[in-house]
Amino acid sequence: MKRFLKIILYALLFAGILIAAAAAYFYFKGVPTYPYDIPQDVASLQVKPDSMRIARGAKIATLLCNECHRGEDGKLTGRFMPDIPSELAPAYSLNITQDQTHGIGNWSDGEIYYFLRTGIRKDGSWAPPFMPKFPLMADEDLYAVIAWLRSNDPALAADAREFPPNKWNLLVKFLANVAIFPPAYPEKTITIPDTTDQVAFGKYVADGLCACYGCHSADFTKQDPIHPEKSLGFYGGGNPMLNYEGELVPSANITMDKETGIGNWSEQAFIDAVKFCKNPRGGLLKYPMFPHTTLSDQEVKAIWAYLKTVPTIKNERK
Repeated sequence: MKRFLKIILYALLFAGILIAAAAAYFYFKGVPTYPYDIPQDVASLQVKPDSMRIARGAKIATLLCNECHRGEDGKLTGRFMPDIPSELAPAYSLNITQDQTHGIGNWSDGEIYYFLRTGIRKDGSWAPPFMPKFPLMADEDLYAVIAWLRSNDPALAADAREFPPNKWNLLVKFLANVAIFPPAYPEKTITIPDTTDQVAFGKYVADGLCACYGCHSADFTKQDPIHPEKSLGFYGGGNPMLNYEGELVPSANITMDKETGIGNWSEQAFIDAVKFCKNPRGGLLKYPMFPHTTLSDQEVKAIWAYLKTVPTIKNERK
């Protein structure tokens, strides 16, 4: 018996040494860098900033950029992010104003385009896990975002303010090495589907443009940005999210399950929830959900049509 206990003790000690060694390896290795393999046609990209593109880019920004990068005075100088899970905190969003040093004023159009696709900067560093990457966004919509970033929008005027660099903990370093990687660069041009094909268009708006599944899935670390439908709990919700007060708010199930999802909602109730945060049960939906007022009724109706094709998941939001 003593010999058996001794063997167990040695086994546990050996396992502990292995775990400590692995932890030390990932801690000192840190978040990896990647080759800056920007295609030549992207490196030389110059986006024409016409008024239609700027307007489209401003609309996309209200959906994807402003909420995270907006400072207290409305300028996009970045902010402390109290809604980031404590396992990743403390975390700060970055300055995306036109400041040449502290913002992105010295980035080329191609560098911005490649970063939005992959999250890789020209020095090989990679954007933090909470920064979305857009491998499925249409080229024209990325051009629109770039045109807007070059515009005279007061929120983008050069501003030298910046937050301290993010210092990642062991968990982030571990995930960045084993679970979360830059998405593959698209092999061909991505176009916006014909709006008359409501399901295809809704799939693009939901998955490619807004990446709604990112929140409305089960686990941030088990998502597939190239094949979103392979993400764990695809649109079934449950992702543990935080509000500004640090309270846990699991994301909602927005599959058509009638008991735990939105299968009993009407199309109009869905439109009101997405655009104005109206809760069909009364009151308002609260942050992390926020009003998507710049989406058109046509776009939200298309998302609704698409969600009706997504496999239902029974997942009661707690």
